Amino acid sequence: MAANIPAMTDEVKAFVVQGLASFDSPSQVVEAVKAEYGITLTPQGVQMYDPTKYAGRKLATKWKVMFDKARRAFIDDSSGIPIAHRSTRLRALQRMAAKAEAKGNYPLAAALNKQAAEEMGNAFTNRREITGKDGKDLPAAAPAVAIFALPDNGRDGPAT
Repeated sequence: MAANIPAMTDEVKAFVVQGLASFDSPSQVVEAVKAEYGITLTPQGVQMYDPTKYAGRKLATKWKVMFDKARRAFIDDSSGIPIAHRSTRLRALQRMAAKAEAKGNYPLAAALNKQAAEEMGNAFTNRREITGKDGKDLPAAAPAVAIFALPDNGRDGPAT
């Protein structure tokens, strides 16, 4: 049976608001509340704490402010998200590649090794080299050449 939303403690409400502000779905928040507090909620009840949704339009100012601060912090700081760090991704790829190889799934192991190599080569970053070899300037682009139609010199076919 679903808990009555107004009967939730402020601690549980804050937990719900922070989960939603971190882009967790209402269903994910329901599962997290059940695991953390042993309380069963409904996704519809949880959605009332998301001021970006229609259901949360009448949310108290206190919770809206908390949601906005939590959302801003979540967007601005990815340091708390392990997969945002290259070393975490590489460790996960290492574990997966080792398991794939142990099971004889060599194509998957090769794909995972390629992905790790791309990760190390900054393939998944916005960083781009804009210098030439050894940090020197790139060569200047060749000037554009205009091509004009050449005279036909009578080669277009038989003369009439």
